[in-house]
Amino acid sequence: MSVRKRKEFGTFLVSDPDICGGDWTFKGTRLLVKDVLFYIGEGKDWQWISKAYDNRLSQEAIGEAVQLACEALEQQQTKRRRAA
Repeated sequence: MSVRKRKEFGTFLVSDPDICGGDWTFKGTRLLVKDVLFYIGEGKDWQWISKAYDNRLSQEAIGEAVQLACEALEQQQTKRRRAA
């Protein structure tokens, strides 16, 4: 039986099976990365997002989430191209 462990991604992001079921969150919080990315997709600016979370998220943390999401998308596209 494999035991899932906490994984850190960059400086600000973490996946911990004991926190929010292992969904990606910002370190030291229960704030979901996917929720922040949703707000960005809705056109909210990073300052608005930070303020919406009582300034518990820095713009650097939000930027890292966006960067890692971009990298994940690029990896997915690369896998699809290789499979084709």
